[in-house]
Parts: sequence; C-alpha cells; structure tokens
Amino acid sequence: MDLLGTLVKTGIQLKSRRQKNKRTPIEAQMKVLQTLLAKAEHTEFGKAYNFGMMVGLRKAGDPKAKYKQFCRNVPTHTYNQIFEKWWKKTVKGEPNVCWPGTTKFFALSSGTSDASTKHIPITKDMIKANQKTSIRQILTLSYFKNLPGDFFIKGILMLGGSTNLNFNGISYEGDLSGIQTSQIPFWFQPFYKPGTKIAQEKDWSKKLDEIVLKAKDWDIGCIAGVPAWIQILLEKVIKHYNLKNIHELWPNFSVYGHGGVSFEPYRKAFDKLVGKPLIYLETYLASEGFIAYQDKPDTTSMKLVSDNGIFFEFVPFNEENFNSDGDMVANPQTLLVDEISEGKDYAILISTCAGAWRYLIGDVIKFTNKERAEIVITGRTKHYISLCGEHLSVENMNKAIAMVQDDFNIAITEFAVTGIKSGTLFGHQWFVSCDEPVDEVALIKAIDDKLKILNDDYAVERGHGLKEIKGQVLPLSFFHKYLEKKGKIGGSHKFPRVLKNHQVEEFENLIQELRKDG
Repeated sequence: MDLLGTLVKTGIQLKSRRQKNKRTPIEAQMKVLQTLLAKAEHTEFGKAYNFGMMVGLRKAGDPKAKYKQFCRNVPTHTYNQIFEKWWKKTVKGEPNVCWPGTTKFFALSSGTSDASTKHIPITKDMIKANQKTSIRQILTLSYFKNLPGDFFIKGILMLGGSTNLNFNGISYEGDLSGIQTSQIPFWFQPFYKPGTKIAQEKDWSKKLDEIVLKAKDWDIGCIAGVPAWIQILLEKVIKHYNLKNIHELWPNFSVYGHGGVSFEPYRKAFDKLVGKPLIYLETYLASEGFIAYQDKPDTTSMKLVSDNGIFFEFVPFNEENFNSDGDMVANPQTLLVDEISEGKDYAILISTCAGAWRYLIGDVIKFTNKERAEIVITGRTKHYISLCGEHLSVENMNKAIAMVQDDFNIAITEFAVTGIKSGTLFGHQWFVSCDEPVDEVALIKAIDDKLKILNDDYAVERGHGLKEIKGQVLPLSFFHKYLEKKGKIGGSHKFPRVLKNHQVEEFENLIQELRKDG
C-alpha cells in the first residue's frame, strides 16, 4: 500500500473521529435555527417577521418555544412566492434582503417539473456549508472496507456545469455544480479533474470530447456526477480507447458518487461498463443546499445534515397538505426531525444560510432511521400520479423498472409516465428507453404487473378507475434530444419521471419528428 496514501487515510480517520457530532439531530436543529435567526435578524426579511424577538425568546419547560413562534410569524413559501416578494430584490443587487450582504451567485435551476428558470441564491455562507458537508462525506470513506489507502491520493473526476459563469453586471449565474467547482479550495485542486480549463467549457459535447482525450493521462479513483451523463462519458471513453471496460484505463476507479435521481434504473447499464465492483455513494445536493449524504456502506439511506446551515421542517405528504396537482395548502402541518415517523412520506421545508425561509424544496423523502435521521428520496411533490387514488410514486416506478430490467435482461436508464383519459375513466402512458430488442407490449405489461405487487392502491384501482396502461419503447437518444431541445443537456439536468401538461405534447411531437427523420 502506498505510504503517502496510508498516512492520508490515517489522518482522515483521526479527523473524522474528532468531528463526529455529539448532538442529537433535534438539538443540532434547534442550534441551527437560533444561528439563522440571529444572523438574519437585521435583514429586511428578519425585520418584517420580527426575528429579533425570536432570537431572545425562551420559555421554561418548552425547548421548542422559539420554533413555535417562528411558525406563527413566518409563512411557508413556494419558489414563486419567495422570489416575487423577496429574492427578486436580491437578483437586482439589493443587499440585506433575506440574508446579510449582497448575494454574488445564483444557481439557475428549473428542476424537472417547471419549464421556467429559477434563480436560487447562493451566498458565501452556503458555499462554505456545501464544502464542509462535501469534506465530511469524503472523511467517511476512510471507514469503507476494501478501499485501498492510496485511493486518497487519486484523482477525483467531477462532471458538472461550466465554471465559466454568466455575469449579468451584478452577479454570476450558472449551474450549482459550476458555482461550487469555481470556488473549490486550493488544496483540492491537485486532485480535481478535469481541471480548470476543461471545467470552463460551456459546450457540453465539446467538454465530453476534451475529457475523453485527457482521460489516458489521469489516475482516477472517484467519479461524481449525474448518472445519465456519467454513463455517456464512460461509454465514450471505452469506445475511444477500444476498451472492454473503464477499469482497463482507470484500474483504481473505486467510488462513484451520484445524486439527482435514483441510481437503480442505471445500475444494470453501469455493470456493463466496469470490470470490478464499485462503491456507490448517494449524495443529496440540491441547488438550495446540501441536504444529506450516504455515510456508511451497505445501505441505501442518507444521513440528514442537521447541523450545517439548513433548518428542516417536514410536511406529511398527504391529501390534507397537498392537492392532486402536488400543490401545498396555505397552512400545512409541519413536524420537526424528532416528531416524524419512519416509513412515511414527507415534503421538505428548508430555512437556510442562503436566505430561504420555510421554503418548499419540492422533494419527497422517507425516514428509514429516526434516531440517526437517515432518509431516502421517494420522489417529488409534482412527480406523483393519483388520478383515481392509485397513489403512484417515483419510488414505485424506480423499483418496478429495476425489476423488469432483471426479468428481461435489458437496460432501461430513462423513463417517464403521464396520466391520460380512458373513456370516462383513466389510464397511464409510459415512455421507456431501451436500445436492445424487446417486446414492447410484454414490457409495458410487466411494468404494470410489478406495480400491482409494489403498490396496493394501484392494484385496487387497476380493477376500477385505472383502466388503460399503454406505452412506447424508445431509443435512449430520444430522451437526450428532448433535454437538449429544452436547453438542459449536461450538468445536473435530468429527465422528468412524470410528464404533465405541455411536457407531454412537447415530447410526443419530438418523438414524431425523430421517427420521421430516422
């Protein structure tokens, strides 16, 4: 084992032991809330909602008195609500609106459910918080078995948005990954690939080509990025160098850090690209903040970051708090991290060191371990179908797709579903990617059958209101072409799992065009 690598690994283990959080998740969260309120007390937002009174509020026998007052004073916000009233001022360069100082960076995001571009404020405090959590996840790798010591001196390939950010005369705009990478600390730069020059490239195709040409010069130990784009990159590298698998070029590639979407639909495709097993680490880094990360092997859960710049509230994802379109009611029930129940779906509200306050992030999660505050992502508030009570979640879809991949021995890396009318009743229309020969009718029926097993409500409604299940098997390139046409190629962009309204028409029109051309 490399001596330097061994020393680095030992140092990391010692530092990781010192940094272990001794507070419980709820204790850490109460401290975060106090810090956020005190820091933003003199902002326009803080004055409007009387943060000053809350900062000093204490009530004997009620450790949550501050939080209760916070709920009474501050309304919940969707993006449009907080942007129109507050963040719009920040974008124009006004200081001290929702967070002290002037915001220099904005992450451009449309998520996967809205065509309009969102401007998410990224403050210096948030950049530091994200870096701190990223380092924490790296520290946990020292405890993964079978990870060689010299892994810690190998290259880390991070495939993200361009670091050549757009400057509008007031602030810089771009993909969050581009913003974070442009601010990486100096000590990390020797390990970082593809390097500053390639990272600046805005043309996604050109960036991939440049990475492929440089790939032979790197000794990569870890790769991080959205599965769809990492898959494309690895396929390009393997083809260019005429390899059997990526480990023929990068024998020390051991860890893949992924996020943004469930990895399960991509696992079968990745198995064909590697020559030995990888450690797969899930990361929950949203444009609004670093929410959670996987900190131990042999689990699919992530540990909530309860003590680093983000205060969480959890809204039960049910008909009392959300309508059939996934819109949250005005005054939803909210719970703290010690009040949730394991195994139930919750939407997340966050208040952050970037000036988000009781902000609906749009993701739906489930707690797998309350004591450790471990979660899994089950979908999004808008990526959910319940036309007649079938309550079909993205979690159900991911599991069904993974099961049929095994049954048919095929790779399905992209898919989407939409609700349709079927006479006086309802149905589902599937769009499934597959570049291998497969019986379309049999595949769609198999997905339907798996969902009946996974979801009791779905099984019941298949005999009642949900009458028709149909679908199309399409080349994977069709899904990529749609993203390209929407200006969402590369970076952290991903294909929506549930298509609604204009998205359905746009995708179906594109399918017709591509079939006509090809």
